[in-house]
Amino acid sequence: MASRYDRAITVFSPDGHLFQVEYAQEAVKKGSTAVGIRGTDIVVLGVEKKSVAKLQDERTVRKICALDDHVCMAFAAILFYNALPPFIGLTADARVVINRARVECQSHKLTVEDPVTVEYITRFIATLKQKYTQSNGRRPFGISALIVGFDDDGIPRLYQTDPSGTYHAWKANAIGRSAKTVREFLEKNYTEDAIANANEAIKLAIKALLEVVQSGGKNIELAIIRRNQPLKV
Repeated sequence: MASRYDRAITVFSPDGHLFQVEYAQEAVKKGSTAVGIRGTDIVVLGVEKKSVAKLQDERTVRKICALDDHVCMAFAAILFYNALPPFIGLTADARVVINRARVECQSHKLTVEDPVTVEYITRFIATLKQKYTQSNGRRPFGISALIVGFDDDGIPRLYQTDPSGTYHAWKANAIGRSAKTVREFLEKNYTEDAIANANEAIKLAIKALLEVVQSGGKNIELAIIRRNQPLKV
C-alpha cells in the first residue's frame, strides 16, 4: 500500500504520511553528527570530521559555513560516493540551500540596510524547504541544519531546521547519525554552570561529540561565534 503513495510528494497516504519527506529525514540520520551549544556570550558548532581521501583537497570539504558575518550554519548530509560527507543530508542539496541563504542575506542588507536576524534567515531556509514538500516535479531537501549567530541585541541564537520545513530554537541540540546519543548527553550535562563562560561551552561541545566520534579529537571540527567578532573555525 505504501508504494502507491511514496512516489508523489504532494499526496498523503491514508494514515497521514508524506513518505518522501520521511525518506528525506531518514537520509539526514545517515550523515555525520553535528552539535550546537548556545552559551551566555558565545555559540559553538561542532561536527564530526572523517578523514579525507589522500588526493582530495581538504579545503573543498566543509561541514560548517558562514551565511553572513554574524550567522553560521552546520549541516547533516551524506554523499553517494566514497568520500567524506561535508554536511549532514545530501551535500548537493546543502550547496543549493547555502547559496540561496547567502543571496538572501545580502539582498536583505541592501534593501533594508540592516543585517538579517538569525531567526529571519532560519525562517527563510525553513520556508524554502517547505515549498519543496508540496511542489510537483521536485523532491524535499535531504538536509537538516543547525543555524547560529548573534542579533543586534547581543543575545546568541541557535535554531534547527529539518527537511519538512519546520524550525525550532534550542539551547543545545544535535543532528545526524548519532543525534539521539548526543542529545541525551546534552540533556544530562547542559547546565548554567556548563556554559558559564566560553571555554566551558567549547568543552561541552567537544565532550558531546566525543560520545560518538570513534577516533578522538583529531576528527572534530569546531566553529566559534562571538558577538562582533569574525567566525573562528
